Amino acid sequence: MKFRFRRQGNDPHREKIKQDLFAFSKTVEHGFPNQPSALAYDPKLQLMAIGTKSGAIKIYGAPGVEMTGLHKDTAAVTQIHFLYGQGRILSLLDDNTIHLWEIVQRENRSHLVEVHSFNLPGRPGIESTSATRVTVMLLKLSCDLLALGTEGGGVLLFVMLFTCLVIPLFSVPEEYKCGKSLGPVESLQEHPQDSDKILIGYSRGLVVLWDLNSRHVVNLFLGKQQLESLVWERSGNSFVSSHSDGGYMVWAVSSSNPCTHDPISSTVPYGPFPCKAVNKILWRTTESGSPLVLFSGGMPRASYGDRHCLTILQDSSHVTLDFTSRVIDFFTIHCTDKDKEFDDPSALVVLLEEELIVIDLQMAGWPTVPAPYLAPLHSSAITCSCHISNVLPKLWERVISAGQQQCPLQNYEVGEKSSYSSGELSGHEDGTVRFWDASGVSLKPLYKLSTANIFQTDCDHNDSLTQAGEEEWPPFRKVGCFDPYSDDPRLGIQKISVCKYSGKLVVAGTAGQVIVMVLSDEKSDHMIDVATVDLLQDREGFTWKGHDRLPPKSGSVVFAPGFQLVVLVQCMPPAAVTAVTLHAEWNLIAFGTSHGFGLFDYHRRSPVLARCTLHPNDSLAMEGPLSRVKSLKKSLRQSFRRIRKSRVSGKKRAVVYSPTNKVSFPLRCSSRFHQVQEANAQLAEHDAEVTPVQRRIEPRSADDSLSGVVRCLCFADTFLRDGTHHGPTMWAGTNSGSVYAYALDVPSQEKFSEQSVEALLGKEIQLMHRAPVVSIAVLDGRGNPLPEPYEVSRDLAKAPDMQGSHSVLIASEEQFKVFMLPKVSAKTKFKLTAHEGCRVRKVALSNFTSISSEEYSENALVCLTNLGDIHMFSVPALRPQVRYDCIRKEDISGIASCVFTKTGQGFYLISPSEYERFSLSARVITEPLCRVDVERPHDLSAHRNITEEDGRPPGILIN
Repeated sequence: MKFRFRRQGNDPHREKIKQDLFAFSKTVEHGFPNQPSALAYDPKLQLMAIGTKSGAIKIYGAPGVEMTGLHKDTAAVTQIHFLYGQGRILSLLDDNTIHLWEIVQRENRSHLVEVHSFNLPGRPGIESTSATRVTVMLLKLSCDLLALGTEGGGVLLFVMLFTCLVIPLFSVPEEYKCGKSLGPVESLQEHPQDSDKILIGYSRGLVVLWDLNSRHVVNLFLGKQQLESLVWERSGNSFVSSHSDGGYMVWAVSSSNPCTHDPISSTVPYGPFPCKAVNKILWRTTESGSPLVLFSGGMPRASYGDRHCLTILQDSSHVTLDFTSRVIDFFTIHCTDKDKEFDDPSALVVLLEEELIVIDLQMAGWPTVPAPYLAPLHSSAITCSCHISNVLPKLWERVISAGQQQCPLQNYEVGEKSSYSSGELSGHEDGTVRFWDASGVSLKPLYKLSTANIFQTDCDHNDSLTQAGEEEWPPFRKVGCFDPYSDDPRLGIQKISVCKYSGKLVVAGTAGQVIVMVLSDEKSDHMIDVATVDLLQDREGFTWKGHDRLPPKSGSVVFAPGFQLVVLVQCMPPAAVTAVTLHAEWNLIAFGTSHGFGLFDYHRRSPVLARCTLHPNDSLAMEGPLSRVKSLKKSLRQSFRRIRKSRVSGKKRAVVYSPTNKVSFPLRCSSRFHQVQEANAQLAEHDAEVTPVQRRIEPRSADDSLSGVVRCLCFADTFLRDGTHHGPTMWAGTNSGSVYAYALDVPSQEKFSEQSVEALLGKEIQLMHRAPVVSIAVLDGRGNPLPEPYEVSRDLAKAPDMQGSHSVLIASEEQFKVFMLPKVSAKTKFKLTAHEGCRVRKVALSNFTSISSEEYSENALVCLTNLGDIHMFSVPALRPQVRYDCIRKEDISGIASCVFTKTGQGFYLISPSEYERFSLSARVITEPLCRVDVERPHDLSAHRNITEEDGRPPGILIN
């Protein structure tokens, strides 16, 4: 007895094991930066930097080279500039502060670190009209001078140790002496051949060529239009200005004419009607002939004022790139060697609000170059995610091959660093499923599967009309894949299940569609095989008020190489699918909605089982997720009912299982739990005690709305009928805490075509307090999760222990319970301890390998709560191991989107376009291990900040 009541203490040996197994770290952010606001490029180091409105700076190089820095204050990055070849960045924020960043080496890898900051005078905020508010920055190529143009029209020069010099006021031409100022400085450009001269452009149109050495005006250019941007021609003999009227002008720089009134040429490409401003222009010389002109904006205001465009002009070639999101900035990759005569640009890089576009400027037609990473995950809104671990290279090669046929320019090779890799599948609102290689730092796009071609949607006819009625001028070309508008919201993918060994895939959608697909290397053409499963089973008194199902195409459909349709299973009513699972070895899929669940044999194209889980009072389940009808009175009434019931100490409900019973159709939906409560009252005793550290779980109403929603489904080869004969089973858990277990008679592979699958109801379990069932998993005799289909038969996993007694782990929103099989007797449990209304949101079983020894590993139950914290428990003992804060509890979408991997990692959306990747394993960590080696003329860490006490303006050393 002394061992039984001995106070639990920390076991040093166990603590060491936990340290070797578990460690939390946020490792890398996948996807496209949310709300980008600035762009920069270093041609020497071939690094690109993107700044965001949240104050982040992200640096990208070759795939795998990524670094992130975050400003201390959450202010938008308005400009960023590389110090050429030095691995340093200057950033300007909208609070009028300048920050210096360095790429430093720590632990044999590169990090982006802020080393200095400089507060400029002036009120922060976009609405500020302060004369010292910085509008534009120019960092000289030699990195020895920083010029800042201000809103008040002044130019501040910071030389060497940031000694501030102000350009003296030059004589303003008569044309500009009208009582108005010159306006803000819009552009500062260094002379391409003479670094001592800079071009200063003012908003009202005046452009000044200034000599830094003699501090005087070399040339004045008297433009009449409001200035937007300036760019030098490579020789320095001319420059180009773009204006608010949608035009651009070419100006000659001549020493014989210090004051120029008229440009060489003036062009409004999309005139003569009023046009929007040309925000930025680039002029690149080419050895082949005419210069290449690239500019953003300038579209006819009345007809195409809402378009986001960038134009490329060269001789008679003219393309208007039409984007679906706003142009933030762009640059060209071209020759920067001063000894060369021509720019000869090779590529155009355009940063848009929602994606990054790269255009090949050397190939005919200027095609788009597929990016190896930085793809917009949210090209259509992400609706679900699925992760697959240890994918065999052969399957990856087939998926990659199908992706390359979709996009011939996509160049991707399977990495040789590992015989296995991992993948992320994202389901989207437009009915697409995208495959990503998630085995490294860069989330690489592999293949896109579209399910819209299976259905007849309203948009099919409209697209052809739009294409036919499109005008030839301007010569628009749709570019990019970001499409925020779904053709039909019913296409949205809700659940994904995949078998990585057989190439089978199941995707389920918003209108009750469950699509079974198989990977094929050849093109095919066939009719759509449709099977309908009625989950209501002709229940009286219920009328579906939601959306209609998606009608499948009637004719023959062409399927490209990749995943191709096997059968379309249509749930009726066509409510959104809430759970789906696949067992490719048994040729079975299971699916659930808010009305019930079904079992389908896709080899014989026949339904095996349909069960209604609706409560008679559940009217909300009749309306569907896309219905706008919702009774406010009913919601309030249910809220008050919950409050009343929470104040009453209700009798505890027992965990119940029913005797084996053959399934018959139609099934009645009413519960039979009260008939067997007495026989299972002993199971309730395990819930009688409530320890002081655990929150008391309140009972829930049996007639709560959406109580019939099927939350989870699983297949398992286990003991359900008796303790000596194991066989296929299917388990389903609902929102009301009900668990249904079915014994399945599955014929052998040779007799699949002859015999049909049969389902026998084995057990019904009703959890106390009716907490929603989040997850169900069957454990073998050693307490290990059962292997996936084909893993054992193909010698890819150890066979499960079929000698000892199996158990089932049922996770609800409020507690975890392990029941012994086949008697379904409670073995152990854990109530989640929290006083703030903690609820389980995501659960997974993961394997953790020790960092000290590859031979030692443990399985653990990983749990994410609605508070954003992660708990881990031993399996099957359910002893708490570690706890980590992961996601902010206010980030509801992040918590809802989280998925765990089988190796102890996880993904969740930190924005509509970015996954945050984290690791719970001390051994398995995917993080950037890149190293960028740079040579710097000076070490900034050896210098001190300059303060106002020195008698000079505060600043930073930048040379």
